[in-house]
Amino acid sequence: MFDDLPFFLETLLAGVPITVGATVGGIAIATVMSFVGGLAMLSRFVLVRGIARVYVEIWRGTSEVVQLFWIFFVLPILVGYDIVPLAAGIGVLGLNFGAYGAEIVRGAVQSVPKAQREGGIALSLSPAQRMRRVILPQALVEMVPPFNNLFIQLLKGSALLTIITVHEITYQAREVLERFMAGQALLIWSLVLLLYLVLAILITAGMRWIERRAAALVGRKPPKPRSLRRMIGGSKETQLAASKSGVEA
Repeated sequence: MFDDLPFFLETLLAGVPITVGATVGGIAIATVMSFVGGLAMLSRFVLVRGIARVYVEIWRGTSEVVQLFWIFFVLPILVGYDIVPLAAGIGVLGLNFGAYGAEIVRGAVQSVPKAQREGGIALSLSPAQRMRRVILPQALVEMVPPFNNLFIQLLKGSALLTIITVHEITYQAREVLERFMAGQALLIWSLVLLLYLVLAILITAGMRWIERRAAALVGRKPPKPRSLRRMIGGSKETQLAASKSGVEA
């Protein structure tokens, strides 16, 4: 069963750079669109709020697969130019997840206490200065955990690019390996699961670092990284207390 393992790994790893590129590109676009859309929904101008809301509802309320087909097959007919599959995939990932991220930004900004806004007014800061110096730094701390989840979902969503022949990890598994070695499906897809898991862990590690940095910049106590023992079984003190309560019972 494992005789073909080196060949499988080599083939799947050939798709990792494409998956990483699609994910990084999608994250970059999604981050920009999240802040643009989220802040636009808080604008005092009705037209700006309306445009942002239309963007969010269209991209959040329609199928990601249909969006991918529309950008890749329909848009070239309208503009008269073919679109590179990877570029189409990155654009869809960024715009789709940017719509979800816009709601994260909007909610995080609104969660900043009103007293902070009033403090900025008392310091004679302009609305833009209050947003940049007072509100956004504090809101950023609240944004990072949901953005972590969003970026992991984006990573997993990159597997959809296989349907427009982007040679990422899933394409390599489905079209290159399983098509000719269907009997090795268990090993092939187990390796795919592990590769996505590793990439998701890397995203989480990066976002945890950003969360600690963001908390430190606004004077909050950075969250301590949880050890493997604490994540699995709790701290030693918690386990001791639990054992004592069991004895007393």
